[in-house]
Amino acid sequence: MGFAAHFADLVTPFYSTVALHYIKTLFTITLEIVRENMPKIKRVGVTFPPDLLEDFDEIIGEMGYKNRSKAVQDAVRMFVTERKLLQNETGNQAGLMMMLYDHEARGLENALTHVQHHFAHVICSTMHIHLSETDCLEAIAVKGKADEVQKLVDQLTPKRGVKLLKVMVFSV
Repeated sequence: MGFAAHFADLVTPFYSTVALHYIKTLFTITLEIVRENMPKIKRVGVTFPPDLLEDFDEIIGEMGYKNRSKAVQDAVRMFVTERKLLQNETGNQAGLMMMLYDHEARGLENALTHVQHHFAHVICSTMHIHLSETDCLEAIAVKGKADEVQKLVDQLTPKRGVKLLKVMVFSV
């Protein structure tokens, strides 16, 4: 005899209804408490080029991550922290921007040249390095007001074909 059948034999229909109502209420209250105390998590979808995802999986595996979600959260947290630090800087800065990009991305080289000419008052020098048939590395030396350096970063980073832009600046 199963548990449910045995349970039904032990209680009258009235007590069964009361017990079920009690269990349902208890479950609902417990669920509300759990939901209130859990951090809110939102799911997002992200697309990756296959080679980048393969490299990411390999690296997070070596680091001991159990899943991608935690690794992506940590990477985003690091990105946000770095951006907030840059945005809070004031005064004059000098440093270097290292930009990796795909020179075959349509219109990218013209867009990068346009942005760099617009920020000629901040850019001291550039060096262009051919890494492969498609990838180029551009080292951009900058010196100027922190907000202008940040605007330059903000103009370059989101361009389609820019794979990575790292900034190392110091207050001067």
